[in-house]
Order: sequence, then structure tokens, then C-alpha cells
Amino acid sequence: MPDGIAARAERSSQPAHLACTRRERGRPLNSTDNPESTDTEAPEAATEVVTQAVATTTSSDASPTFAELGVIPEIVESLTANGIERTFAIQELTLPLALAGEDVIGQARTGTGKTLGFGVPLLQRLGTPTEDGTPRALVVVPTRELCLQVAKDLEGASKGLGTRVVSIYGGRPYEQQIAALQSGVELVVGTPGRLLDLAQQGHLVLAKVGGLVLDEADEMLDLGFLPDVERILSMLPDQRQTMLFSATMPGPIITLARTFLTQPTHIRAEQVDASAIGERTAQFVYRAHAMDKVEMLARTLQADERGPTMVFTRTKRTASKVSEELAERGFKVGAVHGDLGQGAREHALKAFRNGRIDVLVCTDVAARGIDVTGVTHVVNYQCPDDAKTYVHRIGRTGRAGKTGIAITLVDWDDLPKWKMISDDLELGAPEPPETYSNSKHLYRDLDIPADATGRVARRRRPAEEEAEDGAPAREPAEATEEPSRPRRARSRTRRRAGEVVAGTDETVTDGDAVPEESSAAGPDTGDSDDTDGEGSRSRPRRRRRGRGRTRSDAPEAEAVAVGADSD
Repeated sequence: MPDGIAARAERSSQPAHLACTRRERGRPLNSTDNPESTDTEAPEAATEVVTQAVATTTSSDASPTFAELGVIPEIVESLTANGIERTFAIQELTLPLALAGEDVIGQARTGTGKTLGFGVPLLQRLGTPTEDGTPRALVVVPTRELCLQVAKDLEGASKGLGTRVVSIYGGRPYEQQIAALQSGVELVVGTPGRLLDLAQQGHLVLAKVGGLVLDEADEMLDLGFLPDVERILSMLPDQRQTMLFSATMPGPIITLARTFLTQPTHIRAEQVDASAIGERTAQFVYRAHAMDKVEMLARTLQADERGPTMVFTRTKRTASKVSEELAERGFKVGAVHGDLGQGAREHALKAFRNGRIDVLVCTDVAARGIDVTGVTHVVNYQCPDDAKTYVHRIGRTGRAGKTGIAITLVDWDDLPKWKMISDDLELGAPEPPETYSNSKHLYRDLDIPADATGRVARRRRPAEEEAEDGAPAREPAEATEEPSRPRRARSRTRRRAGEVVAGTDETVTDGDAVPEESSAAGPDTGDSDDTDGEGSRSRPRRRRRGRGRTRSDAPEAEAVAVGADSD
């Protein structure tokens, strides 16, 4: 991470009494205690739930390696090949219990490695390929994007085992997913709706599942998936290991855990008073006018040392509009929202991960669990609805111990909403400073060059509109003059009742040579229309009615003449 971003992130670790004062001058906010610390702990009545805590949530040289915690060499080698050697706090606490087959409730803020915390135990205990190909482990996630990411992470960790991992989610044809299940699979990652649908159709067999994981369980609760999850749980064998992972733990999730988990251990990989926001994430908030937001965003995206950036909006329409505006201004941008097809959403995310685009405009569908390496900036283009959404949005940066910058643009109408978020998270900034695209403190806070403008290049095509093969967007070709085609010679003769009108014979020569007699029409014949030259054969004949006579070598014309004589 560049030193400039790290320096700005360190500003956020200011005493509480300085946070509001510095905020009034446009300085970073202060992160304090987790507002959900009282609500997220397990109820006292659930005495079977044991709570553990640890002071750090990052990986360091003092953290144990996966091999030291009992992970088999095949998985360790696969993780090492991906640059992962030491564990994070949630992994360090979870692995000994999960490898022993115990039920676990894992709670840690976003970006701390929960995926490998449950993925490694599943792979080690149940990832060995079987002969019948019936799924042995099931991971349930709330969104399609998270489903693809978790499946990819588990595939990378299981290369040495040969575990067959398949992702099951909506927006894609059934046939491919059914074929993958029928060919045999050990681990299934999916969203609740499609999993339940395939299970009811008999294509997904859950009778031999020995391990279940509910990832981002609170998001499934918010999206209304909890009834589907309960129906899936009722289809599973009673003898199984169940792990539940989430950043927050509201009451209904605790009730679900007490119903379906057997003596679970509740692990919180952070201090009891730890902030829900990464301590290395610098936060900036500005009161912005709706008509000036795009200009502010365009100049923010030109900040020094800016890397991949995620821009969050509340609505799908706004996400599409902002993406188009940024593309018009020359930024390499893509969009992810519900109005796009699944293929376009996957293509935009892939382009963002591969570095073909460096700005991703998205709705909250990408705020949960999506892990893109190196995101330096997160911009809340529209104010989040609540503190939990705010936490998950800015959690896309400052992940895995790295630094990041979170910027929130608050419209005048959203000031009451922002005040509630500020009070809940104790940010000490209920009234953000009024800011415009030319405000000096905006340039100073975000290290924007003084000569930055609202446009960087000519228009680019948004990534979601590009071809699936990743071909670069084609620019419109310049207009070129088409070569003229050879023109034909045509003879025009005006007739009335089959008789040639005197003085109307004219020959129009457009290029091709034609016999001269084709333009010499006699007063009593129609030779001008029925000549045998090349010019006459290049166009269809017209059938004429009237008293005029035609040549005998034209069958169609002769039939017309006979009909005329019979009258």
C-alpha cells in the first residue's frame, strides 16, 4: 500500500475529542467502539455457547501457520502457492475446533479471512473425492457474487486434494448446474433459492451432507432468505457439523443457531470494545449537492496513489447513470447491479479483478463478502441506509491489515440519516462540512492534483457493455466514402394508351455501354423496352397493356398482345 494512503489512514486514529474538531475542517473521522457489541453477543440463557475473544484481527509473523494448526500438507501447499502462509485471528481460533468436528459460530468484521476459517476444515474433513459423487459439504451464501468468490477460494485451496467444487446460483441455466451435480461433486456452494429448487426437484441430494456452513447469515436474514435456509436445514441429516459465520449476529440468527447447532462455540475474533470498522481505514464525509456529486467523484478519482475504487449507490438506476457519466468522462469503469444480467455482472467483476477497469459502480449487492485485492478507495455516492450497511460498504477497503480510504457524500436530504449513522458508530461528525468540487479542503484531504478536472479522456465503453471474451471496446469508425457502383444505361419513353408520346424519347447513360437502338423507340413498337442487349437483360421486363404490339420473341409480351386483340 502506498505510503501516502497509509499516512492518511493513520490520521483516523485520533482521540475522540479531536475527531469532531478536525472533521469540521474536512479531516478524517475517528473510529470508536462497535455499536453492536451489546446486541451481537450471545444471550446469557444460551449457556452452551462459549465466547472467545482476541485482541488482533490481522495476520503477522507471530501468527501460527496453517501447518502448525494441524492442516494437512496438500491444503498447506495449495495455500502457499496462493501466497497464504499464516492465519488470521478468526482462522487461528476456528481451525482447532472446526477440524475436530465441533459446531462453531464465527464472528469477525469483514475482511478478516472468514472464508478459509470454515473452508479449510470442510476440505480436510470432507473434501476427499468419493465414488458415488454425492455432495458431502454445503456452503450457503446470500448473493451470487459471493457464491462465485467462495467457490473460487475453495477451489484454490483444494487443488492438492482434487476436490470437486460446484457453484449453484440463480441467473444461470439449470442444465449446466444439473449436469455438474450429476457428474459428481464433493462440495456445493450456492444461494438459498436455487439450492432449495434443485433439492426439491431431486437433482441435489442432501442426504449425505456432513458439513454445513451459513456464510453472511445476517445478510440472508435481511434479504428474507431465512425461511428458505430453515427448509434446507430440515433436509439435512441430524448428524452433521454446522458452522455459522457473519460479521454481525442479530437476535434471529442467534435463535437459528440455538435451534440447529449443537453446543456451538461462539468465537469473536476481536476485542469486546473493538470497532466494527477497520482501524486502518481513513474516513471522510462531505455534505455535497446532488448536481455536483459526479464532478466531485470525477476529481476524487484523480487523487494521487489511487488504486482500484468501488463506488456504492442505493439504487440500480443511479448505479447505471453514474457508470455512464464516468465512462463519458473517460474513466475505465464498470457497473454491478440487479438490472444487469448475470453474465454482465460477472464480466464487470472479472474486469475489475483483472485490472482492465479500476472503478466499479455497484449497489449493496457487492457490499457483502466481495474481496478484491488492493481496493484503496471506497466512495459512498449515496448515504447508506443504516450503520450496518455503512460498515459493510467501507469494509471493501482496508482489508487483511492494509490501509484504505472511505469517502461518503451526504446530500442535504440525507443529513438526518447520516446523523443516526454517526451517532450509532460514535464518529463524532453529525454535520459534515459543505463541500463542492472546487473546495480547497477536498483537494487537500484526498491529495487531488490542483490541475485536476472533471474529464480525463474521451468516452470509454462501460465494462458491462463489452463482449464476454474480454475484447476491448471498439471505437466508432470514421465515415468513409463508398466507391461508386457502375451505373447502367436506361432508356425512358413515355406512353399513353400504348402509344409513344412524341418528343419524350430520351436516353440516360450511366456507365455501361448499351446498343444505341435500345433508345430509339418507334412510334408503333415497344422495342425500347424489349431489346436483347445486355442492358435489357439486367432489369426485369414490364408487362404493358394496350393496343401496342410487341415482338414475337417475347412470350410474356406476346400473351399480352393476344389478349388485347381478343378484346
